[in-house]
Amino acid sequence: MMDNLIPGPGGAKRLLFTLPGHEELTVSVHPTGEFSLSGPSVKLDAPHWPVRGDLAHVRLAGQVFVPHYAAPMEHTVVASGAGLRVAGTASADLRDQLPGGTLFNVLDMAGGWAWGQVGEDGFVGYLPLEALEERRS
Repeated sequence: MMDNLIPGPGGAKRLLFTLPGHEELTVSVHPTGEFSLSGPSVKLDAPHWPVRGDLAHVRLAGQVFVPHYAAPMEHTVVASGAGLRVAGTASADLRDQLPGGTLFNVLDMAGGWAWGQVGEDGFVGYLPLEALEERRS
């Protein structure tokens, strides 16, 4: 089994991993046994950045630290259009109304909802799965 951690001594400020073209991230072990990370950080424009606490678009690797990164799956909004919501519930605030044919890059599907981004740099939010169809080349 491959280990993504860089081999070396343990202890405080041990190099955790490197990302080409970015500062190194380090992990510090405090006397209490707690861990902390240090390294690059960016201010996010939440409505336009495809990142949540558990998942981010793979293009954000090295800019945000989350447990998982996903490659987008291209879908198209069905002809009748759909409302893009801030959360995966019908009662969540509406972020945008998307017309039929709009490209939606899906990053996660769960509970009847798809989470992703409109195009490459549009709004991020949730659409009902029935409002989407796989994009045909």
